[in-house]
Amino acid sequence: MRAALAVRQSADSPLSGLSVEDVDPPEAPEGFVRVRVLASSLNHHDLFSLRGVGLPEERLPMVLGCDAAGVDDDGNEVIVHGVVSSPDWRGDETLDPRRSLLSERYPGTMADHVWVPARNLVPKPPELSFEEAACLPTAWLTAYRMLFTVSPAAPGSTILVQGAGGGVASALIALGSAAGYRVWATSRSGSKRGRALELGAEQVFEAGERLPERVEVVFDSVGEATWSHSLKALVPGGTVVTCGATSGAAPSAELNRVFFLQLRILGSTMGTREELVRLTRFLVATGVRPVIDAVLPLEQADQGFRRLLEGDVFGKIVFRH
Repeated sequence: MRAALAVRQSADSPLSGLSVEDVDPPEAPEGFVRVRVLASSLNHHDLFSLRGVGLPEERLPMVLGCDAAGVDDDGNEVIVHGVVSSPDWRGDETLDPRRSLLSERYPGTMADHVWVPARNLVPKPPELSFEEAACLPTAWLTAYRMLFTVSPAAPGSTILVQGAGGGVASALIALGSAAGYRVWATSRSGSKRGRALELGAEQVFEAGERLPERVEVVFDSVGEATWSHSLKALVPGGTVVTCGATSGAAPSAELNRVFFLQLRILGSTMGTREELVRLTRFLVATGVRPVIDAVLPLEQADQGFRRLLEGDVFGKIVFRH
C-alpha cells in the first residue's frame, strides 16, 4: 500500500526524512479494524515526528498522520479518532498516561489503509465531505475541547486567538464566532488577518499589538513568540488556554504577573471520542466547515509538508488518497 513515511529524523532538515512509497500492510493488533483512507490531513505533529520529537528512532520507518476519514470494511463512512488509549481505559482518553496518537506507537493515517481500535471510529455525517471530515480529529477537535470543555468563558465573552492561520487557530475563530463569542485574533500576516475577519473574528491585530481592552481568555498554541503578550492581554483573574508551542516553549512563566493578577493557565490536548461526535453535530447544525488551505494527492505530500514548515498556510492541508 502507498504511505507517507518518516524514514529518518533531523531537527534541522525534517523533510529529508519524508518518503512516499509502497509498504507492506502492518499486522493489525487484536481488536483493531481496517479503514480505507480517502482523505488525511497534515498537522505540526507530523513535522515533530520528522524532527525526532515524540517518535523514538527505533520505531522508524513509521507511517505518518493522525487524522483520516474513509470507509470501514462494512461500508460505513467514518472519521478516525486518533487518540489510542489503553484497552482497559475508561473515561477521558486524553487523561490515560499510556495513551498515544496514531503514528507514535501504531502506523498512522497517511496510507491507503489504517488499522485502529473499533472504538476509535466515529460516523461521518453525510453533510461533511471526506476532506472536511479529515480535518477534524486533531486541530478542530483540539479547538473544540479548548473552547467548550476547558475554557471558563461563556458565549458573549471576549476571547483572543493567537496566531490566526494555523489549523487550531482558524478552528477556534470559526467555532467561537458561530457559538456567540466576541473573537479577536492576531497574526504577523496582513492577509491572514483578513482571512480571520472572513471567518468571523470581530477584530484583528498585529502580533504583539496592544489591545483596546483586556480579554477574559487567550487561546495560545504558539508558545514562545506569543506567551508574554498572552499574559499581558488578560483581565485580572483571566485565563490562558494552551495546547502547544509551535514556536518553542515559553522562555519565562512570568510568575510575578501570574500570581499578582491571579491568572490561570490551563493545558488542553486533543479531545475525546465523544467530543469528536459533538463536534460533528455542531458543524452540521451551524453550517461551519473546516478551512482547507489545499488538497493534494498523497504522492505530493512533500509539497504540503514544505508549505506547513514554511508557515505559508491558512487552515488545513489535506491529502486525497
